[in-house]
Amino acid sequence: MVTATPNFKIRGILAVFVGMAFNALGDWLLGVKIEVFRGIATFTFPWMVDVFLVPFLTGMVVARVYGKKGGKWLACLPPLVVRAASYAKLYYLDHAPGDFFYSLHLHYWGPCVILAVESANLGGILSEVLVGAYSRKKLEAQ
Repeated sequence: MVTATPNFKIRGILAVFVGMAFNALGDWLLGVKIEVFRGIATFTFPWMVDVFLVPFLTGMVVARVYGKKGGKWLACLPPLVVRAASYAKLYYLDHAPGDFFYSLHLHYWGPCVILAVESANLGGILSEVLVGAYSRKKLEAQ
């Protein structure tokens, strides 16, 4: 059984923080708050990019930084943390007075988080394949 060396623990923590920064930068550049539901007007092209493409690229970055098997699992953490932090920020700092659930539905936010996390996982899997974590040479060496 292979155990994680301290080097890979540090690389894992670094990969998650780099992924969180990349995901937050994508959110900021797009200017989309996927947590806020405005009916059918919510589902715009920037929203789709923020829910699917940004986490996908984040997953690729995380798995690339980590550089070995297991990066696909670490890729799930940054979108989860960024989405939760964004929701908390909207709830505690940016929320207008009135009914909280009118604009920040938990039953809408949950599926959006699941979509973002799964998209990041797919990016992590693709990046592991591109890095060569599953190549025959590496498998035969073990």
